[in-house]
Amino acid sequence: MRLVIVSGLSGAGKTVALKQYEDRGYYCIDNIPLDLVQPLLTHAVDNPGPRYRKLALGIDARCDPLEIERFPSVLDLLRGQAIDVHVLFLTADDSVILRRYNETRRRHPLSNPEVSLLDAIRLERRLLKPIADLADVPLDTTNLNLYELRAAVGARLPEPGTHGLSLLFLSFGFKNGGPEGADFVFDARVLPNPHWVPDLRALTGRDAPVVDYFKSQTLVSQFLDDTRAYLERWLPAFEAQDRPYVTVAIGCTGGQHRSVYLAERLGQAFEGRFEQVVVKHRELNA
Repeated sequence: MRLVIVSGLSGAGKTVALKQYEDRGYYCIDNIPLDLVQPLLTHAVDNPGPRYRKLALGIDARCDPLEIERFPSVLDLLRGQAIDVHVLFLTADDSVILRRYNETRRRHPLSNPEVSLLDAIRLERRLLKPIADLADVPLDTTNLNLYELRAAVGARLPEPGTHGLSLLFLSFGFKNGGPEGADFVFDARVLPNPHWVPDLRALTGRDAPVVDYFKSQTLVSQFLDDTRAYLERWLPAFEAQDRPYVTVAIGCTGGQHRSVYLAERLGQAFEGRFEQVVVKHRELNA
């Protein structure tokens, strides 16, 4: 079992961090009382399965202060049970948290008519010190925007390299309408069309005679090289912003020859570079 405890100052990005863990297959519970952690783990051990294999628990100032004081002993107890525990603690400068609360108009969990927002932030910092002092992964979000925060949390996952971009190359025919949900659309209708070669008309861009035909066409090679270079330049930027899926659509008139060939070749070119690379052909139902 892998357990991540996500804690931090209100407004520092804890909710974003928990969502990142959820996207990575963790079963997430926010605002759980520390006294319920051990019963939860006992239940998980008694009910083995994928649901509880990876847990992320949000613990913050909404817990009872006496429970937070006992956090070091709770952590020692968990690690004594051979549970792989990581503690992520998010923090930020007081001025930044003040600005974030002013922008969102949310109420700080420790503020009230007698406690100002700034006093609540400082009180929370003292209250959570037992957790912050034991963090395996401290993360200062002062200078991070939303995308940078998500990337920073992803880079600090206990199992690096298990997440990334899922890339779909989709061929289609413009005569049947454009594709839905495509992030990039490339128009291959400017290229030589095997439809006008009688021996190739009934074949597709996956058949050897059509492949050989395209390999002999300089314009097709140039189109493929330029498209591949563009994607090599920009797909890592999408991945850096933690985009889970990107669809690259390549269209020709009927979606049978040119777009199919290009999608296949691009899929081969990017295979192994991202977490998952899939090639589909809309008009071939494949």
